[in-house]
Amino acid sequence: MDPLLNVLREAGQASLALFTFPYFYIAIALVWLHARMGVTLQRKLFHVRLYGAAYLTLTRLIAGVIVGIVLSLVGLGAGSGFTSETLMFIWIAMGILALFRLRYICLAYAAGALGLLQALSSWTGIEGTEGVLAESLRILSAIDVPGLLFLAGILHIAEGFLVRLQGSKQAIPLFLLGKRGKPMGAYALTGVWPIPLLWLIPAASDGFTLPWIPLFGGGGEGVAWSLLAFPVLIGFSDRTSAFWPEEKARASGNTLMIYGAVIAALAVGTKYWSPLVVVTAIAAFVLHEGLLWFSRSRENGRVQLYSQDGKGVKVLAVLPNTPASELGFQPGELIKKVNGAVVRNKEQLHAAMQRQAAFCKLEVVNRDGHIKFLQRARYEGEHYQLGLIMAPDEDVEFVAAPRSASIWQGLREAGARRLGNSPTMLARRQAAQAAEELAAAEESVLAAAELEEPEEDPGLPPRSIHYQKKP
Repeated sequence: MDPLLNVLREAGQASLALFTFPYFYIAIALVWLHARMGVTLQRKLFHVRLYGAAYLTLTRLIAGVIVGIVLSLVGLGAGSGFTSETLMFIWIAMGILALFRLRYICLAYAAGALGLLQALSSWTGIEGTEGVLAESLRILSAIDVPGLLFLAGILHIAEGFLVRLQGSKQAIPLFLLGKRGKPMGAYALTGVWPIPLLWLIPAASDGFTLPWIPLFGGGGEGVAWSLLAFPVLIGFSDRTSAFWPEEKARASGNTLMIYGAVIAALAVGTKYWSPLVVVTAIAAFVLHEGLLWFSRSRENGRVQLYSQDGKGVKVLAVLPNTPASELGFQPGELIKKVNGAVVRNKEQLHAAMQRQAAFCKLEVVNRDGHIKFLQRARYEGEHYQLGLIMAPDEDVEFVAAPRSASIWQGLREAGARRLGNSPTMLARRQAAQAAEELAAAEESVLAAAELEEPEEDPGLPPRSIHYQKKP
């Protein structure tokens, strides 16, 4: 009973210490900032938002705390040799990798890179005699790479669970520019969750003993342990225009959990065969890239679900707590008739809604191609489109920026878009200029044709409309 009480006492002290660290509040601020950016993007695209930044931050914080408690219990059996220098190297590695690809801001990539660097320095025998290089190599050689890879694996299992749990419910509708230059609808499954962790590490001085031997950390029987409290941010981002949000979230969550289980299992295997560390580090890179390739390859060649086709008005999203949500609308459904009138675009939909100010009857084709009939009374102050966000047509003003490959590209795209110099705005400007030139050319041709027409001879009488040629 004493070891358990010691663990609980140490966990309580470490949990209180977590609230004194600025990193925890920085993590929450980053979650709020990410949610706020999504809200701002939605307002810019279609002037409303599905959920507020405060709601998204709170729900993700609660989910992250629950997941953190579960992972901390796993950490009691895993252990590690983490130090403050290890955490510093992780942040440095992720920062350097982000210069090449934004998606490299991931613990799996950082752990894999540090594992390969550690193996490379060991094989080549590079040693720094003094100074910063010597200290950096000393810290690098002391990093517990197997424990770090195991942590990356179970964090991806948690990420997959959170994507399945909240990914589809908090997916963001988008307007994107299609391959043929026409706007199309899509969904961004995106989220950032703060995970507070209490992780078992060898104690520097005072600590507590355990009746079991953790997997990692290099300790044996009678070794003193302590708990290291630190927050971790996990995030997910993907887009889909060919799958329903819940379908995409389910598939992405499953593949993430499988990936995490494989990496965690390989990390455990390094305990029994040390050369497996290099294999696990490479697998962390290759398999993660394989997940991205698999996700995007499933989108290629499939029908775009959120594009207007002229057969009706396609629904992109449904605002929560609105008449549309009460009627049971789903993204991807097609509105064929409103109040008995056939509608093929948003203007016709709005005009048909105005025909009956107090009531509406709709004929809708659901996702399975079946027709359903909906009706509801309308009240003053309700959304003029019942709370529906329609798929974009060619008259949309903004589209979301493409994925940024690196930090530098992201900064360029943001600046260009803000100044009106993004590729989308330039293409629109060139198209408008070409249309103006074409209209001017047509006007000049018509003017020239009018000048060339012969004038009637005023000396001849006009031909009678009753004149007929004799046979």
